Amino acid sequence: MDVYEEIVRLRKLGQKCALATIVQVNGSIPSYESAKMLVREDGSMMGTIGGGCVEAEVWNAAREVIESEKPRHLNFSLGQDAAYDNGLICGGQLNIFVEPVIPQPRAFIFGGGHVSKSISKAAHLAGFATIIVDDREAFANRERFPEAEETYAEEYESVFPKLPITSSSYIVIVTRGHRDDMRVLRWAVSTPAKYIAMIGSKRKTISVVRELEREGIPRAAFEKIFAPMGLEIGAQSPEEIAISVVAEMIAVRRAPEADWRSLSKSVFAHENLRALLK
Repeated sequence: MDVYEEIVRLRKLGQKCALATIVQVNGSIPSYESAKMLVREDGSMMGTIGGGCVEAEVWNAAREVIESEKPRHLNFSLGQDAAYDNGLICGGQLNIFVEPVIPQPRAFIFGGGHVSKSISKAAHLAGFATIIVDDREAFANRERFPEAEETYAEEYESVFPKLPITSSSYIVIVTRGHRDDMRVLRWAVSTPAKYIAMIGSKRKTISVVRELEREGIPRAAFEKIFAPMGLEIGAQSPEEIAISVVAEMIAVRRAPEADWRSLSKSVFAHENLRALLK
């Protein structure tokens, strides 16, 4: 398997990685221009850009690039001192570009009602792959959600182990009732998902969190929840709600935290959470 095949494999698994490429060379170096090294989320590597301390420093930079999702340029001069330290008697210079490779974000939508239909369509247009889960076959099927990557018509607990939730995943909870929402949320807060959103009022959100806290789930686990979900745009119809939710997903994906927090309806996005939960 080469580097490109591994990138495709990792993206299908929903895992991030970073690709380091030697993009410019002056003089003699222990590798060659266009040499590549792939660094996975777990720190394992594939390929090489020459070894030694340079490769170690690039590995550290790649881990930061995976975390920040922002590329970096690194310049090295393999002068006599550096060459001696590295065991690389070269004396050349090289520029290395380290870029993040981000998988297509997946939106796991629980519930197949009218709001879910609109969210799936809007999310698909915004570049998210959507997966629909509902315990009713009439509400989770290919005809109802033609744009969805997958649909599951099973009990929620039986579907949870089948879902590849990663740090690039978005979970949207829009089931047909309070109890089903809580079943999904109980599981969702244990995942590494980037975004977990739940439909409903602030009163419902607080009620659900209190009940799950009584079950022993720590309050810190709920800090990444967006509930009520969506940006504050006065949305009322399923289509408007979908736009507000997908806009919030885009903001979490693209914007600095301070920017989207000021627009979010979520009780967890603001400093008054503790007072609300007393």
